[in-house]
Amino acid sequence: AAGGESCKQDSFLHFINIYYQERQMSGGGKMRERMGHLAVWAEVLLLAILWIGIGIRHSGQSAEESGGNQVGQFARETGSSLTRQSAGTAEEAPCVALTFDDGPNNLYTPRLLEGLKKRNIHATFFLMGKNIEGKEDLVLQMSQDGHLIGNHTYNHVELDKISKAAAKKEILQTNESIWEITGIYPEFLRPPYGVWQKNLDFYVTMFPVLWDIDTLDWKSKNVDSVLQIISSEVKDGSIILMHDGYESSVEAALRAADLLMERGYEFVTVDKLLLP
Repeated sequence: AAGGESCKQDSFLHFINIYYQERQMSGGGKMRERMGHLAVWAEVLLLAILWIGIGIRHSGQSAEESGGNQVGQFARETGSSLTRQSAGTAEEAPCVALTFDDGPNNLYTPRLLEGLKKRNIHATFFLMGKNIEGKEDLVLQMSQDGHLIGNHTYNHVELDKISKAAAKKEILQTNESIWEITGIYPEFLRPPYGVWQKNLDFYVTMFPVLWDIDTLDWKSKNVDSVLQIISSEVKDGSIILMHDGYESSVEAALRAADLLMERGYEFVTVDKLLLP
């Protein structure tokens, strides 16, 4: 099923962990030499304060609607998973995000969208700008079906190998193409190869999104191999990296969806995991 509020209760620690790793990745050696981890953790502390403030307001609203649940409120404010065993509440479903890079693809993306729609699953698609031209209908369908559309640069470049001006152009050109089709300006970016340039976030306002599970679907092109990786590594809050440009990837993604739904997982877009 598409995502719900239950998926947000454990996302705080997950988000802080990913944010810390990405700022370390973008911060370079000089920051670590001069200040150690202090500067990064100062940012993390600020995010934590903002998160908790939002969580308190949200928890208060939920308590009024449900008659109050102090254990659940504490769990949301601290990022713990206590509500899963809270007395008087049903166990909540673990969450997972399916993400697809490098699309859209004229042949395989439609099959994937059809399969996801049949299962009422919302995924996240990180699109390459150069692949959008001529496939505008597919991009619009993604948006209308409730999927989250993100940026994967225009030419699938390594962002740390080009200038900041060139990187900014790669990102903004793709954002504008997506906005012209959907009317929604992307906020999430998956940097190709997981490489983020130092301080690039000061030039473009985007959330970099990495992954927890790399299925290597582009390399193996083997459905069973992809399923084995997902099945053995998946956990609550996982972000699964796949591609929608291969028949084997589409088949594996849909079979994995069926498998994980049988295990009780709920599928959400990455914003539901990374934002309060």
